[in-house]
Amino acid sequence: MSTDKNRATAATILPLVGGSDNITSIAHCMTRLRIGLRDRALVRDEALKALPAVLGVVEDDTYQIVLGPGTVARVTPELEALVAEERAAAPAPAAAPAPAAAPAADHAPAPADAVTADALAARGAALRQAQKAKNSTPVKLFLRRVANIFVPLIPALIGCGIIAGLNGLLTNAGWLPALVPALAAMASGFMSLIAVFVGYNTAKEFGGTPILGGAVAAIIVFPGVAKIDVFGQQLSPGQGGVLGALAAALLAVHVEKWCRRLVPEALDVLVTPTITVLVSGLVTIFGLMFLAGEASHAIGTFATWILATGGAFAGLVLGGLFLPLVMLGLHQALIPIHTTLIEQTGYTVLLPILAMAGAGQVGAAIAVYYRLPRNGSLRRTIKSALPAGFLGVGEPLIYGVSLPLGRPFVTACVGGAAGGAFVGLFNQLGVAFGSTAIGPSGWALFPLLGGKAGLGATVAVYAGGLAVGYATGFLATYFFGFTRQMLADLNTNPEADPAATAASTASPVPAQEPAMS
Repeated sequence: MSTDKNRATAATILPLVGGSDNITSIAHCMTRLRIGLRDRALVRDEALKALPAVLGVVEDDTYQIVLGPGTVARVTPELEALVAEERAAAPAPAAAPAPAAAPAADHAPAPADAVTADALAARGAALRQAQKAKNSTPVKLFLRRVANIFVPLIPALIGCGIIAGLNGLLTNAGWLPALVPALAAMASGFMSLIAVFVGYNTAKEFGGTPILGGAVAAIIVFPGVAKIDVFGQQLSPGQGGVLGALAAALLAVHVEKWCRRLVPEALDVLVTPTITVLVSGLVTIFGLMFLAGEASHAIGTFATWILATGGAFAGLVLGGLFLPLVMLGLHQALIPIHTTLIEQTGYTVLLPILAMAGAGQVGAAIAVYYRLPRNGSLRRTIKSALPAGFLGVGEPLIYGVSLPLGRPFVTACVGGAAGGAFVGLFNQLGVAFGSTAIGPSGWALFPLLGGKAGLGATVAVYAGGLAVGYATGFLATYFFGFTRQMLADLNTNPEADPAATAASTASPVPAQEPAMS
């Protein structure tokens, strides 16, 4: 039944994005179906947003349909299969009938001062496009490509993280001792080789041969490097971690491209791979491993120190500024930092604090819902997006509600700051914990929580942070999120107004007929 449901969702989405001929690529991340389009004008946004399975749409370098965790991983292969079937059948091209009249009938023109959910969504899309243009700088584009390296690793990080948490529970309880070593192997196997996967993905993302990137990065985790001295220090397997693997694979890509230009084609298959691994490997062993190791150690030390000493203030700053960082595209720089912390300590202390930004967003959206009781259009948008918001999927609320409204976005950040300060304070008091994987947020982060404190304390502090974020985001938005003019403009029922207007304009006609007779 679930397969039929997912295929039905894919079959409904396909014509709304212009059909198979309009699709150039299909991929997915944790929550979004990412589609490359030939012609953006063929996409029917409102019809997509109206689908029950669709939590929202986001425009970036690809057209992204938010389906939520789990669902997206099942719908994507069904959509790929449908696209392949359509192309194989090669149907005669026929223009789909444009539903021009239906939207006009369904959505009668609202008064000029009425604000609908569609208008806010359009405003949010415009803001996102404007921000996207500002974010298209070389540095931010590079950060986006770095993020593309780590996103494919998230499912493995989540799976291994949950197994690690389960193994910790069994170990602490003294249950199933024969199973504990096997679970430890499952949880740690991927992390012990994560540098290889990072190297592979780096080469793939930057235009090199993926397996050569993986081969160079594999040097970092090879046990034999323990016999090598660099700068008077003995190397250790894994030194430099994912940062070293990233740098090594980037170097390998440049060396490979240089070889492709200079080596004769007859010798390319022998010389290019050899030179790439040799040169990049030597630089990695005698330079990058040491430097990246120092950088990784500094990151771990700083993250631990800032929360141990800064506590509430550090949490307030991190939780309050995360949503603006997302808007500026700078949040992608945190992905290798999270992965480095997980590599070093088994969890990232930053993610639970940053997750509070989503809690503030949810609280703000609930306040908007109650402050605008007459705006049925916007209230429906909030009601449909809230379940995803509780699970950490915030885009529908950000770009459909708070950001277009302006002030509620700021008060949502205040809620995130309060939740972050709560978690940071308890970290300073000794309840240090984090997430064993990256990707999930909100309630979806509970299974991935881990740390030095007990499970009960960890869950209680994280749940308390969410509650503080929800409450503060709600109160800040309810009391400070609207001006009087905003309430006057927004607290209307734009869907009822046209009918009322039509009735008022129609009523004088029969009233005048007796007078004329």
